[in-house]
Parts: sequence; C-alpha cells; structure tokens
Amino acid sequence: QVQLVESGGGLVQAGGSLKLSCAASGGFFSITTMGWYRQLPGKQRELVAHISSGGITNYADSLKGRFTISRDNAKNTVYLQMNSLKPEDTAVYYCNYHSIHGINYWGQGTQVTVSS
Repeated sequence: QVQLVESGGGLVQAGGSLKLSCAASGGFFSITTMGWYRQLPGKQRELVAHISSGGITNYADSLKGRFTISRDNAKNTVYLQMNSLKPEDTAVYYCNYHSIHGINYWGQGTQVTVSS
C-alpha cells in the first residue's frame, strides 16, 4: 500500500516562499510520476505540477516561473518549491502518486496560507 506524507505547509506573508515535501513509501517511487495538486477554498482540486520518473516536468500555466517541482529518488521524496507566494495561492496542497497501473494515491494534504 502506497503511503504519502506531506510536510512543509504553513503561514507565510505574500512574496514569501515555502518548500513542500512528500515522502512516499510502499510503492515503486523511482518509476512513478509524482505530482502536486491543490484545492482552493470552495473550488475543485487542480493540478499544480507533476514530474515523470525521468524528471520531465509539467506545470499549470498560471504557476510557471514561481513554482518548481523536483524529486529525489534516493529519498523517495518529491518537493514543491513555491516562491513569490500570493494570497490566492492559499489552499490545501496534496501530493499525488500516479502508479503505472493508473491508480492514484493521495497524501493527507498540507495547508498553505498566504497572508496579504
């Protein structure tokens, strides 16, 4: 069973930075596409970014240039560096593990709050 544990969320002022981490266990991390999604208050969950097993990245258009996804296969961990944060980035951020069989696993989510 795949388990994902996110960390690094919190409260930050607008213009600040946060780095989220997601540690995976129980799966085949190095061959799996990993991603970050977020759910804004009252909205549906949306893609932030994902990174393939080979390190190819894809971002939501609105977040390009501010957010960076990366992975460390030796640590079974995926990261999301968030810079120049805005109040509209306030959301619960979820880590996603997309298995080779097409099954999605989710972390419990970590709250990011950006104050103006």
